[in-house]
Formats: sequence, C-alpha cells, structure tokens
Amino acid sequence: MRGTKKIWWIAAGLIIILGYGIWEAFSQPSIEDLPGDFKQVAFVRNEQNKGGIIRIYAVSVGDLANAKYEACADLFPTNDYGSVTKIYFFDKNKPVPTTLTIDPPHYDSKQYEAIMILKRTGNDKK
Repeated sequence: MRGTKKIWWIAAGLIIILGYGIWEAFSQPSIEDLPGDFKQVAFVRNEQNKGGIIRIYAVSVGDLANAKYEACADLFPTNDYGSVTKIYFFDKNKPVPTTLTIDPPHYDSKQYEAIMILKRTGNDKK
C-alpha cells in the first residue's frame, strides 16, 4: 500500500513537471503579441553550404506609432559563426513584398518602401 502511494506521488510530480514544460514551450511570445500589429509576410534563407546563415524577413506593421521594432527584431533567430538576420519593416497600408531574394536589395525597392531595417548578427566563436 505504501509503495503504491509513493509511485502515485512520483507520477503526479512528473506529470506536473511535464505539463509545465509543454505549457512553457507553447506559450513563448511571438511578434503578434507585441504592440504594432506585426505580421511576417515573407522570408528567405541561404542554403548555407559554407559560411554563416543569412535570413531575410519582411514584416508588415499596422500601428506605426506604437510599434516596438527592436523588441520585434529580438524575437527573430540568430546563430553564431557569422550569421546575419535582416528584418525589413513595411507599412501595412502600403504595398508589402510577399517574396524576397537572398541577394541585395532583397526586394523591388522601386515598388516597396521599407520604413525600418534592423539587422542582428551572431557571435564569431573560435
């Protein structure tokens, strides 16, 4: 009888820990949670055969006055060893690119106008 109670207490503790871990994994903040009505509309990444990873994002912004651009850029991934993440922000009420290229200028700059460009880089560890 005592052994059974002990097993149930251990199982209950493990279930609580597992439940918390799952909840924590699925409740991470996203760009939609930030002020500014952010929405990712395009993404491109290099093949990364050699060298660092290059990621380019296009994000629409609905509320320009209250947008937290730096906080939004901090939520995008970066890696070490020379990786680059570039985020282009566009006014939601104007044309927004839905495709990007890995080569600069990454989008048709005659047709689209970025309101903010932020860049994040990884650390060079040797």
